[in-house]
Amino acid sequence: MKKATAIWLIAAAGLMIAGGVLFVVAMTMSGWDFTKLSTESRETNEYRVEETYGNISVQTDTADIRLIPSEDGTTKVICHEKSRATHKVEVRDGTLYIELVDTRKWYDHINIGVDHSEITICLPGGEYGAMTAIGSTCDVKIPAEFGFRSLDVSVSTGDVTAAASVAGAMWIKASTGDIRLDPLSAQSLSLTVSTGKITATGVTVAEAAEMRVSTGKVNLKDLSCGSLTSTGNTGDMSMINVVATGTMSITRSTGDVRMDACDAAEIVVKTDTGDVTGTLLTEKVFMVKTDTGDVDVPRSVTGGACEITTDTGDIRVGILGK
Repeated sequence: MKKATAIWLIAAAGLMIAGGVLFVVAMTMSGWDFTKLSTESRETNEYRVEETYGNISVQTDTADIRLIPSEDGTTKVICHEKSRATHKVEVRDGTLYIELVDTRKWYDHINIGVDHSEITICLPGGEYGAMTAIGSTCDVKIPAEFGFRSLDVSVSTGDVTAAASVAGAMWIKASTGDIRLDPLSAQSLSLTVSTGKITATGVTVAEAAEMRVSTGKVNLKDLSCGSLTSTGNTGDMSMINVVATGTMSITRSTGDVRMDACDAAEIVVKTDTGDVTGTLLTEKVFMVKTDTGDVDVPRSVTGGACEITTDTGDIRVGILGK
């Protein structure tokens, strides 16, 4: 190695060590509060809503959306937000609108942002009309104290947690993020994630329940529905006490399908690479096929159809209690 090169490498290493020491000293003095590194100017604004409304519409960019019960029976919206990317709150035609107003220039986007924006919507508990929430990079939380005629949530990157029942249709979509449903009911249900996980516990759907994943797992427990459809490329599907009065259709490219104490009038499961295992509640007429896997199913001649097909995977399904 040339002498000049060695000198430059030693100098670079020394600068890196010095930078690390300065960083540790600075963070120690700030109590390791990373929000103090932020160069973004933020403010907290509170908006009180006096007008009557039934529907709620939220459109934001990177602010988390959180609904909480109001302590005094009034409506107010608290926004912890960027100074030049604030939210307008107003009631128009019976709908409470919360909309992002971004007046930043291109150079305002060049900064260090550690603190996160948040929209907290304080509402009296009870039933509302249509609820719509659209965001880019944000989490959405809707607790059980509220009910809606319909619910439509769409985020690009973020998690969605919902426990509010819906009289009509519920649509939730997340590109990169998880969807979690706690005990609730809906007329119909549509859940979609690209890279993430779907978890639903104690959910009742009167009609169709649809769940689509690209790369992610689906975990269902204590779910009842009219029909269940789930499609996915890569990811396992686990079901415990999931019952459909109509058809249960599951399709996977790469992933296992596990059914414990589940049932439907008709069951169709197709996987390319993955095992299909578990137990059903009632007898079925099994029609199974696998290219390079083992098969262990009852030879029953009564009940609805249960068609299971895999390319590379085992098929082991029994009837509970038999």
